[in-house]
Parts: sequence; structure tokens; C-alpha cells
Amino acid sequence: MNQQVIIKTLTDADKNRWDAFVDQAAEATFFHRAGWREVLEQAFNHRCHFLIAEHTGEVVGILPLAEVKSWLFGHSLVSTPFCVYGGPVALDESIKKVLVEHACRLADDLSVDYLELRHRKRLNESWPCKTLYHTFRRPISAEEEENLKAIPRKQRAVVRKAIQLELESSFDQDLEQFYTAYSTSVRNLGTPVFSKKYFKLLNKVFAEESDILTISKDNALVASVMSFYFKDEVLPYYGGGTAAARDLKGNDYMYWRLMCHAAKRGVKLFDYGRSKEGTGSFSFKKNWGFIPEPLYYEYYLVNTKEIPELNPLNPKYQLMIRCWKKLPLWLSQRLGPMVSKYLG
Repeated sequence: MNQQVIIKTLTDADKNRWDAFVDQAAEATFFHRAGWREVLEQAFNHRCHFLIAEHTGEVVGILPLAEVKSWLFGHSLVSTPFCVYGGPVALDESIKKVLVEHACRLADDLSVDYLELRHRKRLNESWPCKTLYHTFRRPISAEEEENLKAIPRKQRAVVRKAIQLELESSFDQDLEQFYTAYSTSVRNLGTPVFSKKYFKLLNKVFAEESDILTISKDNALVASVMSFYFKDEVLPYYGGGTAAARDLKGNDYMYWRLMCHAAKRGVKLFDYGRSKEGTGSFSFKKNWGFIPEPLYYEYYLVNTKEIPELNPLNPKYQLMIRCWKKLPLWLSQRLGPMVSKYLG
């Protein structure tokens, strides 16, 4: 089929056709949604190149790409920045190959440092590959007690204790409390926060596929998480907690409440997102009984000879991280978006 495949760039008129393909493609993820083009362009001003493969007028494949350009962190073409998964999705391997070949030519034409494709399994065995990240996915039951029993004994005891503390929870779109909890946690990790504009756009673009769960105690904020819903999956994606969260087991209770809520919605799979091995979030997810699965981030190198290491484990960023942890929260909220937009 590949000789008859036409590659074009996504337009507003194509968005419904793009998402219809995503809905029926088994390998597609929430991060393949057409709405990410609007989010990436409007929140970060990154130029997007969302590729559609067509055959006899029908969509037979897609590849979302965004160009990230910074004097400090370089110039890249990524599928998809700020997302766990990406890469081509197509009806067969020959169409995937056409999409990837087109992406490589685009990377050459744009003279980027590299093209990065994010997969759950290897696609281009000959390409350099980074397996820094792992994802955590597990089926959940419609029965609350079964989900509780699936949590290993030690962590299950923590969840039971959190339930006994009678924390309050609400599902809504309260961005203010969420942003306070999120930015507090991210600052404490020494990582630049995303802008509030980014989260407003996520709320707007994915209004039917997202919500915010906020946990409080005596009307005081404890923790909050923004989650996405895709097909029969829930993805708690951005979250954090205040200083009170540790003593009140706020994060444990928050994810338990989300699991219960999602199960009632008919969700069958809980996707905890990605974490780097050796980090606290990696251990936290393992403690819940989730088995880490390696992610394969593959690279087509153009104007660089090495795959990038834009992550907090890179020793050259340790001084910056230590300094960032000491910033007042309000200052980290102002400075963070100027840096984080390039750390996708």
C-alpha cells in the first residue's frame, strides 16, 4: 500500500478524522489526540507538524510531531513532547515506515539536532535508544475490595489508614488549588513548573476527557491531581501535594479515590504514567503493585552525535536543581514556565 500513501499535515478540517482514527486504532494513546497540536502551539509556541497518511482519501496512519527550539537545550523534533507516548500509528508496518521516513526528511530539512519517537516497544532497532523511563499500567476491577486486595500488604495498610483519616475529596475543574499543590511538589523536587496557561488549555481542549481530584482536610488543601480518560483507561498525569500530604497520607488517599472513581466510570486500566528508575515516584508506583515496563525513546540523529540527556539525573543539572528547591513558591511559579517549555 505504501506507494499509494499520501502524507499531509493536519489542518483544522482534519481533526475529527484524525481523532476517529485514534479511537479505532489499538496502538493509539491519549497522547495521539489531535488536541495536543492546539495545546503545544498555544501554551508553548512550539511549531507542530502533525502528519496524516491517507490512502484513497481515508486516514490510514498518523504521526504527531512538535518542534522544540531553545538556545540552551537545543533544537529537536519530538513525538510527542510533554507526553509519555508518541510515535507513528498506522494500519500496517509499511505505512509506519512511510511516516517515519517522512519525519526523518522533515528533521533533515529543519536541521534539528535529532528526531525523537516515544514508544512502548522498539520500532527502529538500528536507531540509538534510551530506556531511562518506565511506565506503570495495570487492569483494575469494578469491585472496590478487589482493587484494595491487589495492592501489596504494606501499601494497602497505608491506604486503609488514609481512609480512616476522613479526608475530603472533590472532582471538579478547580485549577487554582490544583496548581498550588502541583507547583509546590514540583518546586520541592527542584524542577521548573509549567505555566498555569498550559493547564487551562488542557482543561479547555480535553474538557470531556479530564478532571481534577482535590483532597483536603478541614477545608485546607492537601493534594490534587489532573487526570485524563481515554477509551477504558485513566491516566493521573499531573499532581502534587502540600506539606500536610505526607502526614495525612494525602497522595495515597488521592490515588485510591481516583481508582475507585474511575472504576465506577467503567475504566478498566489504570495508567500511572512514566517514572525514572531510582526515583521516589518509581518506588511509590511499585509499592502499589504496578510492574514497571520500559519505554523506548528512539533517536534519528541529525546535527548531534549523542542522544540527549535532558533529565534531572544528568549530573550537570544538579546545581540548578539544588538552587531551584530553595526558591520561594511564587518565584518558582514565575520563572519555571520560561524553562519548562523546553523540557518536554
